[in-house]
Amino acid sequence: MTYELYYWDGIPGRGEFVRLALEEARADYREMGKGEAGTEAITDFLGDEAGPYAPFAPPFLKHGDIIVSHVANILDYLGGRHGLAPEGEQERLFARGLQLTLTDFVAEAHDTHHPLGVDDYYENQKTEAKRRSQAFIDSRIPKFLGYFERVLAKNPSSGGFIVGSHLTTVDLSLFHVLDGLRYAFPRATSNFEKRYPGLMALHKSVGVRPNIAAYLTSERRLDFNESDVFRHYPELDQDPA
Repeated sequence: MTYELYYWDGIPGRGEFVRLALEEARADYREMGKGEAGTEAITDFLGDEAGPYAPFAPPFLKHGDIIVSHVANILDYLGGRHGLAPEGEQERLFARGLQLTLTDFVAEAHDTHHPLGVDDYYENQKTEAKRRSQAFIDSRIPKFLGYFERVLAKNPSSGGFIVGSHLTTVDLSLFHVLDGLRYAFPRATSNFEKRYPGLMALHKSVGVRPNIAAYLTSERRLDFNESDVFRHYPELDQDPA
């Protein structure tokens, strides 16, 4: 049965976390948000079309009669169906927690360019964005990535994965977050290879997986841009502390 992915057209955004899982699994899926008709399809779903299970916002996934919203929730659903989740209960619960921690991290990355809220243009909050970005670079990136680096090093199953003995959706999500950070803050992330060797090795190993590598060079892969969660504004970037 074909998965239907609903997300805004033209940006990787939070939908990219879902795409990476679908691509790694070689799952049959359709992007439902393409063009004007796609935007209308999304807004219809956010209204009455989904009935009692209407999502709050994209991304959301429709699979037959099942509707799943929120990145972490969608990835939990896909991971269990396609062998992209740990096998034991403790590890599955831990993986969900890691994914939710990434959700927090991504929200903070977004807020570097919109610290006063999404209802106003970046140009109207540039001063606040510069202060927020400096704090994000100096404090929040090391806080989050330092944690994930330690988790990776302590994984008792080894194999270079963040949790368990094989690739999970959390590994795929970390790949995208690292890509996004390096796009948004090339100067601030210039020391990542030295500071987070485990995570960067994980990033490399994910990027050369056959299904992921094929996706990254396909037309399906969308470029980062300044309408996205991760945006590159040179004035917000700085050298690492």
